[in-house]
Amino acid sequence: MRYGFSLPVRGNLATHEGIVGIAEHGERLGFVSATIADHIVFPTAVESKYPYDASGNHPSTGDAIEPLSLTAFAAGRTSTLRFITSVLILPHRNPVLAAKMIATIDVLSQGRVTLGIGVGWLREEFEALGAADFDRRGAVSDEYLAIYKKLWSPGPVEHHGEFYSFGPLRCEPLPVQRPHPPIWVGGHSKVALRRTARHADGWHPIGTVATAELRPLEFGGLLDDLKRMTEAEGRDYNDITIAFVARLHESAAAIDTADRMPFSGSAAQLIDDVEAYRKLGVSHLSFDFRAPTLEGTLERMDWFSREVMPHTR
Repeated sequence: MRYGFSLPVRGNLATHEGIVGIAEHGERLGFVSATIADHIVFPTAVESKYPYDASGNHPSTGDAIEPLSLTAFAAGRTSTLRFITSVLILPHRNPVLAAKMIATIDVLSQGRVTLGIGVGWLREEFEALGAADFDRRGAVSDEYLAIYKKLWSPGPVEHHGEFYSFGPLRCEPLPVQRPHPPIWVGGHSKVALRRTARHADGWHPIGTVATAELRPLEFGGLLDDLKRMTEAEGRDYNDITIAFVARLHESAAAIDTADRMPFSGSAAQLIDDVEAYRKLGVSHLSFDFRAPTLEGTLERMDWFSREVMPHTR
């Protein structure tokens, strides 16, 4: 099992000291990756419902660090850590410029970028950015992804699509990773599974919040669906990386209730959870270790690296 952690993009930890401290400490502890979320602005009047909180409200008030900039900065402060956009909202950005930025980071980090992608949920943010039609964001995302892959191939290339077109051009240097940085799809809807099966190298859902409880039984059923979809696309399911995102809820004592959320409770229970998801095919687990302070966050990472990581496969 490979382990990752989230880098803060908002709040009191989203500072030079916080980002550098968490990234460098995680690399020293043996974590292999850091995930970075994507928001650019938060309009003050929002009717869209945030899908990962029962209240429907996102905790940000607009204090979001731009993720590709953060990735480039953190890559420059580390040497082995892989950076995963979790997830980059494809319609937010001009596809040619975004492809160039991602390729540049991949080159300068010597191949340490994984592109986690999503289609977004905040209609008002789309409108503020002048992004593509929110109601067509799935189709837009698929086309933008096709553009990325073209631009990451030897040129000249061109594209004439429904939402974007350009004539023959070159877009170099190409990414270090070939044929391109790994692409992981976030979300756990049937559409997200289908996008993974058709276009991606990995599936990257969050699954330990009240609105997205992917417990082993349900998660196993979705993996069966993904396998069928992948094979229907003529692809090998074994080539798909299964990467699970969890919120860590460790406790000094075991939690004995029947409805215990996975990755909550004692170290022994977390170890059992890791094994349960590993048996389902998960090879990468990423956790949100954030505490109110930087010191508390680093202590949680220390605890996990000491009490859980050495005792799992």
